[in-house]
Amino acid sequence: MGTKIVPVNITRKSLSKKQRAIEILARLKRLYPDATCSLTYSTPVQLLVATILSAQCTDERVNKVTPALFGKFPDAESLAIADLVELESLVRSTGFYHNKAKNIQAACRMIVTEFNSVVPNQMEQLLKLPGVARKTANVVLAHAYGINAGVTVDTHVKRLSGRLGLTEAKDPVRIEQDLMGLLPQPDWENWSIRLIYHGRAICKARSPVCVACELADLCPAANQPVVVG
Repeated sequence: MGTKIVPVNITRKSLSKKQRAIEILARLKRLYPDATCSLTYSTPVQLLVATILSAQCTDERVNKVTPALFGKFPDAESLAIADLVELESLVRSTGFYHNKAKNIQAACRMIVTEFNSVVPNQMEQLLKLPGVARKTANVVLAHAYGINAGVTVDTHVKRLSGRLGLTEAKDPVRIEQDLMGLLPQPDWENWSIRLIYHGRAICKARSPVCVACELADLCPAANQPVVVG
């Protein structure tokens, strides 16, 4: 049986924003019970590198690149001393490869020299690494160390959180703060992953399938004209 949809006058209009967020979370858990990080990695540093590469690139593309990359440079020590031109060649297809390769190498050098070759497990330390902002730090903390320090905000999470009326912010840090105030901390990361799954499957940027969406009765943007930008 599918999710029971309650009439809109009982849900969206009668629930507070926090109550709606909790109900949306419950439905996402039922819809995507096995949702998990789709990046392929074996160690925290590999997850860090894969997440850096995923910026403005699909996880599918990153997973095609990393086997050869990690086969040649499996750890922070080897990445720190890698030939930069070779590194760029290995990550070229993920886009913005000059900056990504430079940041990966600089981050790994800092991990080696300042953190004894271990990826930090604290937000403040991770944010010191070149190429690492809160999105990457949240992914690493949650999936490498089991620490829910914040809500990962990517393009799907930004789009869906706005459409669902959970935030009016456009800046990812402000969006993250809004969502952290609405959701239980243990669910911060799995909220993001499940929302990403829903964004890929149903709530697409240009053509959301509202008629098939089991969140539609909770969504103020359901069946409204799509604004892209």
